[in-house]
Amino acid sequence: MSRIGIAILVLIFAGTAFMIGFLAANFSMVTYPVPAHNKAEFITTTTSTSTTAPTTSPTKDMLPYDSSNKTVFLDIVSLSSATPFNFNGTSNGQLHVYIPAGWTVLVTYTNQEGLSHNFLIVSNNTATPGDDVGQDGTIKLYVGTTPSTYLDNGINGGASATGSVSLPAGIYWFCCGIEGHAAAGMWGVIVSSSSVTTPYYTG
Repeated sequence: MSRIGIAILVLIFAGTAFMIGFLAANFSMVTYPVPAHNKAEFITTTTSTSTTAPTTSPTKDMLPYDSSNKTVFLDIVSLSSATPFNFNGTSNGQLHVYIPAGWTVLVTYTNQEGLSHNFLIVSNNTATPGDDVGQDGTIKLYVGTTPSTYLDNGINGGASATGSVSLPAGIYWFCCGIEGHAAAGMWGVIVSSSSVTTPYYTG
């Protein structure tokens, strides 16, 4: 091969080597932009919700009264449509009567039941009535019975009786005095208080 041919081959090889080096250097420097991805920020929001039931006060129903002579008129009925041991359809202390301290309570008690019942007001010293409410405190009022017969004597169905008593500040029961009737649920509560200005009841 002639010197010219050898020179041409050298040039070809040199040029090829140069191009390979050039391309390698440039490709190693090329950076392809990679889209920047911000890490998603997950914000957890805690919502506090209250499921507390709304508080409701018992409905106050006014009682008839005469402020000129400080008298409350209390009409009580043992309903035939309710449990046999009820006052105005309530039992077990559900009915609460509130009167100003020192006022007189004038009770009209009507029995619609087939059983005989009476109506007593007791200054009690026990939490709930027993079979003989006379053992649970001091009886202040007898309606439809007497101090000696309240355990077994009352008024029959369809009959009414009345009575009245002045009540100093304190908490009292009203109940049926016939043995076992109050213990079976036939009782309610009277609150006589100086903080009460207008008589009312709840229950």
